[in-house]
Amino acid sequence: MGGKAGKWMTKLAVVLFNMGGPDRPESVRPFLFNLFNDPAIIGAPQPIRRVLAEFISRKRAPTARRIYEKINGRSPLLELTKNQAAALEERLRSKGEARVFIAMRYWHPFSDEAAAEVASYHPDEIVLLPLYPQFSTATTGSSLKDWRRAAAAAGIAAPTYAVCCYPDDPGFIEAQRKPVLAGIEEASRFGAPRVLFSAHGLPKKVVERGDPYARQVERTAEAVVKALNIPALDRVVCYQSKVGPMEWIGPATTDELKRAAVEQKPVVVVPIAFVSEHSETLVELDIEYRELALEWGVSAYVRVATVGTAAEFIDGLAGMVERAAMKKQELISGTNGRLCPAECGRCPHE
Repeated sequence: MGGKAGKWMTKLAVVLFNMGGPDRPESVRPFLFNLFNDPAIIGAPQPIRRVLAEFISRKRAPTARRIYEKINGRSPLLELTKNQAAALEERLRSKGEARVFIAMRYWHPFSDEAAAEVASYHPDEIVLLPLYPQFSTATTGSSLKDWRRAAAAAGIAAPTYAVCCYPDDPGFIEAQRKPVLAGIEEASRFGAPRVLFSAHGLPKKVVERGDPYARQVERTAEAVVKALNIPALDRVVCYQSKVGPMEWIGPATTDELKRAAVEQKPVVVVPIAFVSEHSETLVELDIEYRELALEWGVSAYVRVATVGTAAEFIDGLAGMVERAAMKKQELISGTNGRLCPAECGRCPHE
């Protein structure tokens, strides 16, 4: 890639990976089935995994539907991802011919649908870009594997380069810094605040097997703290969205809210692993956790918005696309090489 005046000389396809979400109440149960039928989520072999997925999705569907009822009965994730795709495509257009496609993991448009569109576009090169800043085998790892299957089925042979993660990409961090700083200023009217960097949790056994997600979440939080440059900032990384009886990584966001209440600390809640609003932010953080915080006596609860289409974030994504295409390596991180410590055996660079 590359050419005179920085213009691209090839036809580029960029595929954004995201989780997806139900687009109507009737989609909730099949969405959940697709989620729990993923071997990256439930590692049991077939047909056991399918039976478990059927059981769990049937059991959880009523609760999940009630959650989505609070946000108009559907997930906003696809619409918001389309906005990000449009912003990224506009940003890339100055460099040459490029189109941005969306591949959702558990609901439409699936990888097969995205692969069919990419095949019709006939790109010279493809860059795969997750909207998960921190790598996990359960998110980016699963999406990469599913894309490779779908791309092969669609007959796609174009050279393909993947960005595995970007926990401390400067654009992503700057897009976080600004609203976090505003949140701290708002909460400071009620005392010295504590910043809760809240990420979606993972079962502890997944991390113990070498998944780098928790390490990368901590890396993001540290990068934001460094960018804020506030001496002795009171902050903690915590985890939300626990499901099932198994032990999950912690501390739990709810436990940190209880501790803040006891210590009379206002809190600034930062969804550090989410780049778009969806049920975990709009319902879990904005409604459920806010109500618990008030019930427990937290003096102030300020929730920071996700980065969405912030110019700094989109610029950061565009920069990673350009680096991936220019380096022509099968896999890069936001900082070009491996950034996981040696004990993270499930690092994609392993």
